[in-house]
Amino acid sequence: MSNDTTPPPVPVGEGFLRKFMNRFSASRDKGLREDIENVIETHEAQNPQDDLGQETKSMMRNLITFSDLRADDVMVPRADIIAIEDSSTMRELLDKFNEANHSRLPVYRETLDDVAGMIHVKDFMRWMSVTGAKRKAKSKTPGLTISAKDLALTIKQSGLYREVLFVPPSMPATDLLLKMQDSHIHMAIVIDEYGGSDGLISIEDLVEEIVGDISDEHDTDDEHLIKRQDDSIFVADARVQISVVDKLLGVDLLSDEEEDEADTLGGLIFEMAGRVPARGEIIKHDSGLEFEILQSDARRVKRIRIHVKKQISADHAAEDATG
Repeated sequence: MSNDTTPPPVPVGEGFLRKFMNRFSASRDKGLREDIENVIETHEAQNPQDDLGQETKSMMRNLITFSDLRADDVMVPRADIIAIEDSSTMRELLDKFNEANHSRLPVYRETLDDVAGMIHVKDFMRWMSVTGAKRKAKSKTPGLTISAKDLALTIKQSGLYREVLFVPPSMPATDLLLKMQDSHIHMAIVIDEYGGSDGLISIEDLVEEIVGDISDEHDTDDEHLIKRQDDSIFVADARVQISVVDKLLGVDLLSDEEEDEADTLGGLIFEMAGRVPARGEIIKHDSGLEFEILQSDARRVKRIRIHVKKQISADHAAEDATG
């Protein structure tokens, strides 16, 4: 057996980001973080108008903060996980993809505490294409045909779902991102001390911690960032504009004197609390609204559940009825 303890060379093609994360993940070098922060501050002082540099510096700071995050800082909490049972049909899966607007959905057996895997929309579309082509060949009719019998197939019978990672809440976010890259498994279930599902993390959630929020064509309409759960509860992305919340709920969250203090709901909550509130905290507004923090990290609030007083809800409903 060789006694050579020389560490293996860094694989060819490994990028700066991976090297940076490996450095922090391996030693959590406080001195290195301080050195990088000092370089950034010095550069800012010498180049105050360097706009291009601002983006780079922001990402570097995010990387530094990212090295201190754990899985439970980044995860989507259990209450907000959109998943589907393995006994559901392919038709129900199609409806769920349309409803969720996600590219991946966790698949569970009976309860969310028994996750069997996840299904990717590309695999589902490939199944639709192959199944339709087979039907077309048999019937000799133009176009792809998906029969009711095909759509009645259960997800379990289809065998389409892939593996997911199971990780503890204390797992460093850097380690999880590297593990996702190495395993090519881009969804993780955060497991609590009893083995139940506590939250979910996708690789996009991790990347957004570094590069900022990633918006796509489905994120352009600000009203889609807030959704009604029932007459008195709404769930909102922290990026939603305050004006959208005001219009939807019939409230005035900022007085004329306060209009310059915040533009988004997340910014308003930060101003109200004087800090970034932790998940589970409830911040009360003078209007009667209560903001329950569903997801946040050390730098910002991400998702909020809005509790509306019944009187406000009733008044707004009356306004809608009278036009």
